[in-house]
Amino acid sequence: MLLNASLIVTIVPKGWGNTVLQASVTAGARGGTVVYGRGIGVNEHEKILGIAIEPEKEIVLTVVYSDKADAILQEIMRAAELTKPSRGLAFVVALDKVVGVSHLHNEQSPPS
Repeated sequence: MLLNASLIVTIVPKGWGNTVLQASVTAGARGGTVVYGRGIGVNEHEKILGIAIEPEKEIVLTVVYSDKADAILQEIMRAAELTKPSRGLAFVVALDKVVGVSHLHNEQSPPS
């Protein structure tokens, strides 16, 4: 069972999920999962021929050691340009327990 883990959730427009994955791996993550979704925000009220468009999203889920979460989040923000309007958002959730990620068990971070 993995302890001291965090989940970074990044929601970006369709086509940007791979950029987020590459940025997180560059910063020290071991990978991630992309889930497809759709949604609408205040900056996404586009219409074509009077029909509202529901923008497609990519949601990237990345489980990381808590002590690496800030650095990985910063790299995701930079690569996905999350400081610009309508580029998406990211947040970190502390995890109490994680099972099924054996590649992380083999390289436990030293206790903080």
